[in-house]
Amino acid sequence: GFVVMPGGMGTLDELFEAMTLIQTRKIARFPIVLVGRAFWSGLLDWIRDVMLGQEHNINPEDMKLVSLVDTPAEAVKAIDDFYSKYLLKPNF
Repeated sequence: GFVVMPGGMGTLDELFEAMTLIQTRKIARFPIVLVGRAFWSGLLDWIRDVMLGQEHNINPEDMKLVSLVDTPAEAVKAIDDFYSKYLLKPNF
């Protein structure tokens, strides 16, 4: 899984690169977990409202590429849920 903490431009670059590679099927899907609802909610709202809703630049499925959580326990659960869905087990 890819756990993304609040950060700057480099963090956004890595986040969008991971999402783009999954979206375009250049790499297999893996869980992307954004930690910090207060930090990430505005960006996700803009992606949903503008990129998806107004401009139609992405598909509704693209919004499912990330999970938004606040705590370490929620991050672990999001990763566990992902692997349970695909019947894969993390090696930890």
